[in-house]
Amino acid sequence: MIYLNFSDLNGEAQERLLESSKKDVEHKFGDDIRNYAKEHCTNFEVMIEEEALRNLYSYTYVFNI
Repeated sequence: MIYLNFSDLNGEAQERLLESSKKDVEHKFGDDIRNYAKEHCTNFEVMIEEEALRNLYSYTYVFNI
């Protein structure tokens, strides 16, 4: 087995996983993040992207070759 983290993947894989993670984060926490962004006058899209990156770096990617 080979263990990798998000930064070890190629650019295309990173983009695909980031888009997937954004959708996942928005589905799970979208309302909470949207309310926080309104209260604190911040950009919702930027917050979603930051949370999606945190989400991706919390995973360990395992490949069986």
